[in-house]
Amino acid sequence: MNAAPGGELIEGVLPYWLDRPDEEALEIALEVQRAGLDAIWIGELVTFDAVALATAIGDRTEGLRLRLGPLAVGVRSPPALALAVSSIARLTGSEVGLALGASSPTIVSGWHDRPWEHPASRMRETIEALRPIFAGERSWYEGEYVRTHGFRLRSPVPNVRICVAAFGPAMTQVAAEHADDVVLNLVTPEHVADARTKLDGAASAVGRTPPKLAVWVPVAVDPGEDARRQLASQLTVYLAPPGYGEMFSRLGFSKLVARARSGERRSELAAQVPDELLRQVCAVGSPGEVAARITAYHRAGAAIVGVVPSTAEDPGGRRALSAVTAARGVST
Repeated sequence: MNAAPGGELIEGVLPYWLDRPDEEALEIALEVQRAGLDAIWIGELVTFDAVALATAIGDRTEGLRLRLGPLAVGVRSPPALALAVSSIARLTGSEVGLALGASSPTIVSGWHDRPWEHPASRMRETIEALRPIFAGERSWYEGEYVRTHGFRLRSPVPNVRICVAAFGPAMTQVAAEHADDVVLNLVTPEHVADARTKLDGAASAVGRTPPKLAVWVPVAVDPGEDARRQLASQLTVYLAPPGYGEMFSRLGFSKLVARARSGERRSELAAQVPDELLRQVCAVGSPGEVAARITAYHRAGAAIVGVVPSTAEDPGGRRALSAVTAARGVST
């Protein structure tokens, strides 16, 4: 059971800590289950392929819902995405959701040699192409940026929830019109409240039930220098990409963003990340302070808070996950 007292949800998120062993992802997943949470988000960066990792986690856990992604919408085609979800669900028996995002030009174009331009339009067309495929229909979609003809899943997954990582007005509009859920990362409660208002308005304008809103929040209980360094180092990954950089600039950290976009080394940037920035987009401090921060995100309009546990001083994230669930009244 992962419902907070007010009915909101708390879920686990696999972190991308580059200073920790890759295999810790499996340990974190088990701790998420032990903490009483029933869902875990499994993204992709430079460690494991997300589909392989989700299958390994689903094989080692029971009853843990898997949220695959956000995956870069420009990297995998609709048939590849549908086959990934169907394969994980069939091989593990787990319920699988799919999250999609624009990612960044570095990842989509630089790493994968795929076009990054027009991500909002590409997102809309991908979702439109995916819905019939998930339902078991043969694909026949001819969009401006997405095309697929003749593919059909052998094992349909008709009730897959599609989540969109939304930054900026164009992607927010697409999410409001087409997504079941929306996820934000490294934002303040005030940003969540603003996003909730915009999603509600855009969905209402097209006569649609607004998508649920999720937010990822890095968590460190009574952090020491190693934990703070870990949080700061990982945050530097997000300073330069479109959307994130503008958000951090609005919070008053435009000089830090400019340094990141000029190519300054991450190690040098991490030393310049102030505690104030960590406090604005993370939940750090005593168990009570962490719980209060989680509550602030729920009250701002987040139906789901995804806990990203710091593990520099807390291998597997056990203390962070236990503190969050205990403080929120979740039975473990």
